[in-house]
Amino acid sequence: MKFSDFTYERPSINDFKGAFVKQLQVVQEAETFQEQKEAILAINQLRSDFDSMYSLASVRHSIDTTDRFYEGENDFFDDNYPELNEHINDYFRALLVSPFRPELEQTFGKQLFVIAELRLKTFEPAIIEDLKEENKLDSQYRKIKAQAAIQFDGQTYNLSSISPLELSEDRDTRKRASEAKWNFYAENATSIETIYHDMVQIRHKMATELGYKNYIELGYARMLRSDYNAEMVANFRQQIQEHIVPLATQLLERQSKRLGLDHLKYYDEEFKFPSGNPKPKGSPKWMEDQARIMYAQLSTETDEFFKFMSDKELMDLVAKDGKQTGGYCTFLNKFKSPFIFSNFNGTSHDITVLTHEAGHAFQAYSTSNNMELYDYLWPTYEACEIHSMSMEFFTWPWMDLFFKEDTDKFKFSHLAGSILFLPYGVAIDEFQHIVYENPTMTPKERNEVWSKLEKKYLPNRNYAGNKHLEEGRFWQRQSHVFGMPFYYIDYVLAQVCAFQFWKRSLENKEEAWKDYITLCKAGGAKSFLDLVELANLKSPFEEGCLEDVVKPIQAYLDRVDDSQF
Repeated sequence: MKFSDFTYERPSINDFKGAFVKQLQVVQEAETFQEQKEAILAINQLRSDFDSMYSLASVRHSIDTTDRFYEGENDFFDDNYPELNEHINDYFRALLVSPFRPELEQTFGKQLFVIAELRLKTFEPAIIEDLKEENKLDSQYRKIKAQAAIQFDGQTYNLSSISPLELSEDRDTRKRASEAKWNFYAENATSIETIYHDMVQIRHKMATELGYKNYIELGYARMLRSDYNAEMVANFRQQIQEHIVPLATQLLERQSKRLGLDHLKYYDEEFKFPSGNPKPKGSPKWMEDQARIMYAQLSTETDEFFKFMSDKELMDLVAKDGKQTGGYCTFLNKFKSPFIFSNFNGTSHDITVLTHEAGHAFQAYSTSNNMELYDYLWPTYEACEIHSMSMEFFTWPWMDLFFKEDTDKFKFSHLAGSILFLPYGVAIDEFQHIVYENPTMTPKERNEVWSKLEKKYLPNRNYAGNKHLEEGRFWQRQSHVFGMPFYYIDYVLAQVCAFQFWKRSLENKEEAWKDYITLCKAGGAKSFLDLVELANLKSPFEEGCLEDVVKPIQAYLDRVDDSQF
């Protein structure tokens, strides 16, 4: 079956609840471990089948947000999914009091019970209506962005297709293209700020109803973070400020010198080289063909995986009107199939997003063939991002397939860009902590917070008189802030781990790849820091880790004569 053959059928909420309650009763009343285990696996299957329809509807809706049918199905899940939390929490509650817990831990591992304890901290029936409203607000935000129609030089663009013009070698073109994009955000600023304000209020209300001071602790529990807290993250952000911001400043100064500019403006930041940014040398179909060669040569595991993805058409890669922005990977468990979504637009980002999302997909593909417990399909998000960001580096030896004579230019840009991302990543994280610590702030006050954080972490940024951006609204482009609060430091933590795999792959590729495979197969069977240890990596929170990780990267970048690009 190809993706187009996957049959969608709206699941019956009542049928699901009825079957779930029946199996839950067996879990609660089981007289033997085997009886309880079989009921647990039956509940896993029910959840898997239901979520597969949810994911299938969501994918088809994101591919075409103007499709009325799948828009209706998306609304259905937004409205009904929160009601299932009560039953799922009853299941987790039953696990925690099971007389067979030692046998369950022996069979499934202790992480299942860590998940159960955290899930029980995130839900009570009293917040069901709030969860529904939270879902609807996120859908509203995504719809605004997906249906952007940006006028530029007599043509209409969306947020993905305007991007190549923002990277034009002609400075005036990229300036005007950037202004056109941000004019779209300015025109929708009131709606976007209202959506986010309402989200903050709803999340704070849910947190207080569940007994928390504010949303932060609830947010961490919803992210299933069990082995680090907000204080550790704050210390990590400080390390980024001390060790990365100065390096990022140096890299931006090098870029300014390369481009022959006194100062980089905001519309110059993504334009890296006077000869133009590296671009893939062919069509989207050609890129997929090159990726097939790359993954065939990388390993037998990735060869099997990518042939599966390509043959079954489990990728929708090209930008088009009405398509949701960004890129993601999901898993359709009923069909044992990952799915990769992106918006190819002819830039080098096409390749980084393909390898990034392929990292996610490869992990899910590997885990699903190795794990019977649904809760272990994915690990927590910061561990997920190790798979994706590390895959970007494991595929470096094949970048010449895509970039030909610009391969060295791409590698320099990719590695330098990964460093430049880190200060932005922690700025987004600190912004969210401040917002949820102070839920009564006005939209204007939130924007002022962002402006202060830019000065702290992104001191070189110059908005060149763009009123919308100078008022502190750049953060409003970041979908994670809306749909997945606190899901952003995950990328920064994972990047530090991926840098370690980059270094190790240069020193001993076979050993590094073996540890990566082990990490992928483990899925979510362990916590973040336990998975880091399993992969023979250093914890990003460990004193001195960040400084050690950065040294070989700086040495590599310093050896490159970027004036030749």
